[in-house]
Amino acid sequence: MPGPNVDLIAIDLDGTLLDPLGSVSTANREAIDRARNAGIRVTFCTGRGLLESRAALEAVAQADPVVVAGGAIVACPSTHRTLHRFPIEHARTARAASVLLEHGHAVLVLKDALEVGYDYLVIQGDQRHPIDPVTRWWFNEMGCRVRYAAHPHEDDHPEHTVRIGACSTESKLAALTSAVYATFGDEFIVHHFPAVVAPDHASNAGGVRLDIFEMFDRSATKWSALSYLARRWNIAPSRIAAIGDQVNDIDMISSAGLGVAMGNAIPRVHAVADRVTRSNTQDGVAHAVDQILSGAW
Repeated sequence: MPGPNVDLIAIDLDGTLLDPLGSVSTANREAIDRARNAGIRVTFCTGRGLLESRAALEAVAQADPVVVAGGAIVACPSTHRTLHRFPIEHARTARAASVLLEHGHAVLVLKDALEVGYDYLVIQGDQRHPIDPVTRWWFNEMGCRVRYAAHPHEDDHPEHTVRIGACSTESKLAALTSAVYATFGDEFIVHHFPAVVAPDHASNAGGVRLDIFEMFDRSATKWSALSYLARRWNIAPSRIAAIGDQVNDIDMISSAGLGVAMGNAIPRVHAVADRVTRSNTQDGVAHAVDQILSGAW
């Protein structure tokens, strides 16, 4: 029987490793152990920050470095050190924040918390734009450390910004997305997707779906961060498998030697994947890992 065709498996968290309740199943955990025992490196690539990923990473006993903040940070969960970062320079952060404030959004500035000691700077403008229910729930659920400011020039750590974001209704963020592209063109990587992680009472406040909007430096993708790790570990791109479900997984799934879409993935992920596994309610990660270990994929 042929052996595995990969040396590194990269796995997304939300919608992929985690079930809809945010837990890691026994089947997924055991499959990850089997991969490690077979000599395959396993890492995780998530839009969450390291603090926000801690429970999931502890559930799978992850010691090797991981990709967090949508690819903007490579961090070690064991030493809590940042190994590499793709920051957004302050002048660009300030310009982007002004556009978000003009459209009535509190600006969620994600920091390299391992360097500055807190997770988010929330910029609310002179109008003190309120934080949405999804963000309030997330900050409380994850124990995020948050600072507040009216304007970007009040940022005490401008060099450590890795993501600029907002959360609002689908229609408002669609308008914001159009405005950002009109203002900045392709200067930033921009993602806009449903806030599916939050419970219904937060993500459908008032019966209206709330979405997430994110902006990154052009160099900050899951694949660019994963490539940094692969070079560090002397692993060729053709020997990497990537598993995911959402828009921020597209680059790594399309670039890896083996791209695997979850059964619950959005159509754009299915379109670029080499294989499709089961959904995150059916231990899709475990199924994919076992296919890889058998050499079938």
